[in-house]
Amino acid sequence: MKHETVLLHEAISSLNLKPEGLYVDGTLGGAGHSKLILSELKKGFLYAFDQDQFAIDYAKNVLKDFSNYEIIKSNFRYMKQELNQRNVSCVDGILLDLGLSSFQIDDEKRGFTYLKDTTLDMRMDQNQDLTAQIILNTYDIDQLAKIFYLYGEEKNSYKIAREIILKRPLETTMDLVKITDKINRNEKGHSAKRVFQALRIAVNDELGALEQVLKDGLELLRPGGRMVVISFHSLEDRIVKHYFKEKSTVSIPKNLPIQHIPLADYELMTSKPLYPSSQEYEQNSRSKSAKMRVIQRRSL
Repeated sequence: MKHETVLLHEAISSLNLKPEGLYVDGTLGGAGHSKLILSELKKGFLYAFDQDQFAIDYAKNVLKDFSNYEIIKSNFRYMKQELNQRNVSCVDGILLDLGLSSFQIDDEKRGFTYLKDTTLDMRMDQNQDLTAQIILNTYDIDQLAKIFYLYGEEKNSYKIAREIILKRPLETTMDLVKITDKINRNEKGHSAKRVFQALRIAVNDELGALEQVLKDGLELLRPGGRMVVISFHSLEDRIVKHYFKEKSTVSIPKNLPIQHIPLADYELMTSKPLYPSSQEYEQNSRSKSAKMRVIQRRSL
């Protein structure tokens, strides 16, 4: 299974690495970003997070030539707690690549794909209890419709939820695809794409984890430190965009006479998102929806 790292060089360049710095790869995955970070660190150190044991085992092999790193088996939402346990209270840079690893998508047993008939799993952490199958077979119609609408932006969310209730129990991915094929037969693209995205987000509480790591991550940055975030769908990008804007803007009451407008603690390094090059689009189709945003903590 080959893993193609998206925006590899652009992300590492945006971190503005210091050879002796302390960095965090919050989404280890196939270790493409981590490997390039480590190749540029001399006395520096990298902490890498992943909750997927397969990804961790894969990454250990990719990083076998390096010793100045530690892999932490945890969701990145616990970044601050995990680093504090290691007596780390501030870092020089944090990278978050929010996309699924290619081997997670390609591993049929994981249930992330709507192209194969497999289990309705979708857990990134195989030790957690909640699966897509549990959600589909136990949540009520309003809960299901809300998940599909909010997390998948699925306009036929209620119709699909109603059909799921009627067809229970759902056992495999194709049980769900048959329903989306029926309801979304006239829609562009694959009928199940938005529903599968929504379920994956719900199973793994991805947006809640993202909001937590953005807050904690920015607090961890040293002055001059940067956070780089690569997102792959509009919900993630919207959260990153709004949070970065909030933290890089000073709110001043209207009509208040003031001579010197104070600077915000953080500075946006990307006024608009950065996208993969046309060459990367051609070489890796999974990069097409990627957007990268960068923020820096102001120097004192």
